[in-house]
Amino acid sequence: MNYLSSVGVLLKDFGAHVNAMSDRLKTASQAMALRTGRPVMYLASSASDKEQTAREIAARDGIDRGLICVLTAVEPCLTYEIVRKRDAKVLDLEPRRRKCLHLYHYQIHPLFGFMHARIQTWFPFAVQVCLNGREWLSRSLDKAGLAYGKRENCFVWLADPPAAQRLMDQQVRATWPKLLAEIAHHLNPQHDAMFAARPIDYYWTTYQSEWATDVLFRDAATLARLYPRLVHHGLTTFLSPDVMRFLGRKVPLSGHVPLTLKAAVVSDLRTRPEGVRLKHRLGDNTIKMYDKQGSVLRVETTINDVADFKTFRPPEGNAAAPKSWRIMRKGIADLHRRAEVSQAANDRYLQALASVEETVSVGKLAERLCQPVKRNGRRIRSINPYSPDDAKLLEAISRGEFTLNGFRNRDLRRLLFDDEAASRDLQRRHAAAVTRRLALLRAHRLIRKVPDSHRYQLTAAGRTIVTALITARNANTDQPTRLAA
Repeated sequence: MNYLSSVGVLLKDFGAHVNAMSDRLKTASQAMALRTGRPVMYLASSASDKEQTAREIAARDGIDRGLICVLTAVEPCLTYEIVRKRDAKVLDLEPRRRKCLHLYHYQIHPLFGFMHARIQTWFPFAVQVCLNGREWLSRSLDKAGLAYGKRENCFVWLADPPAAQRLMDQQVRATWPKLLAEIAHHLNPQHDAMFAARPIDYYWTTYQSEWATDVLFRDAATLARLYPRLVHHGLTTFLSPDVMRFLGRKVPLSGHVPLTLKAAVVSDLRTRPEGVRLKHRLGDNTIKMYDKQGSVLRVETTINDVADFKTFRPPEGNAAAPKSWRIMRKGIADLHRRAEVSQAANDRYLQALASVEETVSVGKLAERLCQPVKRNGRRIRSINPYSPDDAKLLEAISRGEFTLNGFRNRDLRRLLFDDEAASRDLQRRHAAAVTRRLALLRAHRLIRKVPDSHRYQLTAAGRTIVTALITARNANTDQPTRLAA
């Protein structure tokens, strides 16, 4: 409404005004393609694979820089419509979900590499930019003179991984408003002229982010041998509280999913032409694992909803105010924080997978636990992973919420005895029983005490043994057969 007032357009003339603006945008947006002889192609279905079409055109015409093509398609959009309010006898402007023509500019950008940007041709001319960090990194490596091997969207070999990581880290600190404004200008070179009477700039937000961590193996055979175990471990071991923890949600001390959680927690397995993908979803955010190009293990966090995350910042519009932990914004101002929480999610997931590879048989791992040991001159009994009490104890200490901060006596009491409703005397007896169990676990070197605290954590060997034993105990008769196949 401020814009219409600035340009002197009445609501009754809104339709004619925005139609003229749309025609002006279409002409300006396609002018570069027509001038350079690049194709402008209409796609009858919005579901067409636009990227594949653009790559085929680039390969056919030998395009290694600049504009590849402009693809057009009718797709849903958010626009405005004049509504006549009969009771008040006035016209009003209201947002509407409709469909309009969108223009996709595919190009090989000097900085970003292969990319595309889209502009809707109806007011308010929303823009969407799609970038790929690994495309960007390959150009940065070329500029730095660093050798690498790349297949599709995947680096399979790097001459200098630390240097490549430093170049990747620089992407988050890029001057995003300037870079994105330049892309928007190419989409609509007439923007400044069209809005001369009421200058308007784009406000940039992160619609969706995908942050991947790649683990490069020296040979495909090693990953091929390990990957089925990782998939089996992730599918059978990671529970809903683990998925919550991976994606930054707090898990209660009880270890159960809180009743107040409204988001769905789902894990699913899908076989694709290039391999097997395991994905865990919490609401609109996901973390997934898949193998790439035979020798690369990729863990990837996708964030669509930032409400679950926080960033340390002052309140919006008051940079001088004290900072505190506030809900993360979708704007690019919090892009660096989005990268941090995504990397933390990937790290937690990889850490949880770290204990799965063990070449020693489960029988060998269990053999040591089934023998009594001595600690401080005292004989300590063996652990039977198949007895109900000991199995419950091993499952309790391996819970995902204890991976980072460890567990306390009272944490185990809630899981082993559910003693919140017990009398004070019974709680003391439960605490003593847990103390004896902690001593048992320490004697077998499954756990260690965190210095200067009352917390305990699994040792590296303990996590390997406990994970293997729980997985074996929970497997049905045909799971090992399918895993071996």
